[in-house]
Parts: sequence; structure tokens; C-alpha cells
Amino acid sequence: MPRVGYTRAPSLGWEAGVTLEQVLKPDIEELVAQRDFATLRQVLSDWTPQELADLIEALEPPDDVIVFRLLPRDLAADTFEYLATENQLALVSALAQEKERLVNLLNDLSPDDRTSLFEELPGPVTQRLLNMLSPEERRVAVMLLGYPEDSIGRLMTTDYVAIRPEWTVQQALDHIRKHGKDSETLDVVYVVDRSWHLLDDLRVRELLLAEPTALIADLMDERFVALRASDDQEVAVAEFQEHDRVALPVTDSKGVLVGIVTVDDVLDVAQEEATEDIHKLGGSEALDAPYLETPLLSLVGKRARWLVVLFLGEMLTASAMGHFEGEIARAVVLALFVPLIISSGGNSGSQAATLIIRAMAVGEVSLRDWWRVMRREVASGLALGGVLGLIGFIRVSVWQAMFGTYGPHWALIGLTVALSLVGVVMWGTLSGSMLPFVMRRLGVDPATSSTPFVATLVDVTGLVIYFSIAAALLSGTVL
Repeated sequence: MPRVGYTRAPSLGWEAGVTLEQVLKPDIEELVAQRDFATLRQVLSDWTPQELADLIEALEPPDDVIVFRLLPRDLAADTFEYLATENQLALVSALAQEKERLVNLLNDLSPDDRTSLFEELPGPVTQRLLNMLSPEERRVAVMLLGYPEDSIGRLMTTDYVAIRPEWTVQQALDHIRKHGKDSETLDVVYVVDRSWHLLDDLRVRELLLAEPTALIADLMDERFVALRASDDQEVAVAEFQEHDRVALPVTDSKGVLVGIVTVDDVLDVAQEEATEDIHKLGGSEALDAPYLETPLLSLVGKRARWLVVLFLGEMLTASAMGHFEGEIARAVVLALFVPLIISSGGNSGSQAATLIIRAMAVGEVSLRDWWRVMRREVASGLALGGVLGLIGFIRVSVWQAMFGTYGPHWALIGLTVALSLVGVVMWGTLSGSMLPFVMRRLGVDPATSSTPFVATLVDVTGLVIYFSIAAALLSGTVL
């Protein structure tokens, strides 16, 4: 919960700079316990929706519900939109017996926030709540819920201001004053024709600086960016990153304006996508709730699936070791370098996979760049392998000089380690960089080629490379 300095309600003895947890919560709990609702209403009316949401999340049931019930209708809806999903669901459940209050709340919510709430509810509950909406709000809610899950249509709101190209600037400003109160944002207005096709977007600043008698059509340059309602939400994240806008219009397949998406909703999506990718990179499925609130069985289940897959993959490593059992028996010294060789390959592959997945996520690399990436990674792998191989050879030389560990053929052993590191690191780098392209080509999230998966693949193949080089160089000497 964010820490905010408070200077309000001096009658309660609150001091500037004191946090909500330290002062506000105990005072509110005391007022609730005393049933001093008149004072409580007066105190709460002085707080912003964000601050009230922080307070409600800090309170325990039933105090949180009591505080929410005391809020004026408009303030209640604004506060509800700032609450975490679990708190929203708890309040909806608590208000189930107060139909009028629940009806008012649902109708007052902005369409995008209401859609987010409905997505978290079971189908039958959503249907009951839809029936509580006014005909117009129900039409909007059903339309938004009709878009595919994780599409831009699920993010958008229909609360925006549209103007016509034949209007004057004065007419447009009058229209904004009349209808702008319920708009999600007033930074930008949208120019549409009689069929509601999007023609342009104009910043309100442009209208304020223009002559009142100027026509909207004269201000248009028809250079605008629009999202498609059916596109994935990740497209919206990329567009906002590129164009630095507070809102972008959303159209259907025919170019008809159907809503807008604001940057606050896109930031939520970006955070969710980043969290999901981080979990996948770590070899785990994304959690559906905060870590400490996720049931233990669910937490174990989401991690166990990938661990089992990786374990089965690592069993191939044991098979590879068994295949070279004879070589290991004749030259036990080779086994000493197995962890060094395969970990270097796994680390290089994980590095490459992380770099390419990130580059894909931010649009720096696309499928058609695979050849350029491969050439760069082969060169990088050779260079990195050369550095590690040189260090490995020096290590063998130093230990031989100090302890005589590796016998008369120490130079061949050092060369085997060095060349193996070059080969394994290059292979790891190449595998790690190409797997995301393969996943993307198959229509799978590139983050699925997680670093543990890459490391497991390189472990198995790295052993084959190592012992193949050893067999070639040490045959007739150590072997």
C-alpha cells in the first residue's frame, strides 16, 4: 500500500506526514466501533478515491464494508475502481442483499472497470449482475464482454467525446462542456462522420488555441493511430510505448469508432504480461493471485508441471553419461569437468534466450530477423566460448604446475576442456537464441522457451559435444 502524508481532520489529532497505517486506520476503527457514523461520513468525505481505497483495503471485515456503505454514491463508484480485485469481489458479495445500492454501484462504474469485475466472476453471477444494469449500460457491458478474452475490446471504455468535422470550434467546445463530465479522459476528442467512422483525433489544446469560428475539418491532419478491438492486448501495450499517448481510439474491422483505451488500463496489462513472462522464464506458470494469497496446492501444481518436464529432460543427461561410461571409467579426470562444461553451456543459452525474448517483447526483433540473430549469436558464442576456453586451459595448466593433477597428458586434457567450452557455449548461445523464434513460428509465447528448458537441452547435448571431442583428442593416450 502506498504511503501518503495526511494533514486532514485535525480534530482527530492527525499530524502531517503520518502514514495511513499508523493513524488513520485506528481512528476509523474506533469511530466504527462507536457507531459514530455522522463523524465518520464527515471525515471520509474529505478523502480522495485513491486514499479511501487504501483505507478500505487496510480495514478488516466488516469494517471495510461499513466504511464503503457510508460513501456518497459518486464517491463510492470512484473508490471502487481503485480497489484490488479481491476487495471488489468481497464488496459485491457483501452488498448482494442491498439491491438498490448494488444496482447504483454497477451502473456508475466505468465500462472498462465493470468489464474487469465481470471477468473475475462466475458466469451465473455475471448474468445476475448484468440484469441489474440499465438497458444502455447492459448493452455496453454485453458488447465489451463479447470480445475475445485478452483482446483490446475487453480493455476499452465507451466513455469518450466525439465531434463532427463540419462543426466549428465553438460548437465542439460547447459539446465537450455538455458531455465531457462522464468521459474517461478529456485530453483528446475524436472526429467521426455520420456513420461513426473515425476520421481523426484532436487534442483539446488544439481546440482551445484555435479561433472559435474555425471548422474542425480545417484542424484535421488525418494522422492518427487507432487500435483494433479484436487485436491482442499486447498490441495496445506496444502502441502506447511507441506513441506516448494518454488514450488511443479503438475501431472495429470497418473503421467505426467503438471505444477508447486509456494508458492506466494498458499499464495494468503491461505489468501482468511482464509478470507472466518472468514466471515462464523461471520455468513456472503465472500465478492467478498474489503470491501470499495463492493456495499452497495451486502454487505447487503450477511449479510441478514444469519441474516434471525438466526432470524428464534431465534424465536424458543420465542416459548420455551412461553412453560414455567407458570413457569415464578409463579417464576419471574427464568427469571432473562435466559440471563446468554443461553449466557454461546452460548459462550462455539462458543469456541468449533472455535477450531475444526481451527483444521480441519490445518489438526490436521479429521472425524475419532470425538469420541476422543467428549470425550474431554464432559469432558471440565463439567469442564467449574462446574466453571461457582460455580460462579453462589456464586453470588446467596452473593446477598441473602446482599439484601435477592431470599427469603427462595434461596439455591434451586442457585442450579438450578449452575446445569443449568453445563448442558447448556456441551451441548453447545458438540454441537459446533460436528457440524463441521456433516458439513464435509455432504460435506459442516465446517466453515458454524458458531458461530452465534451454539449460536442460544444452546439458544433454553439451555432454555429447564434450565426450566426442575428448574421444577425438585423447584416443590412444588417456583413453
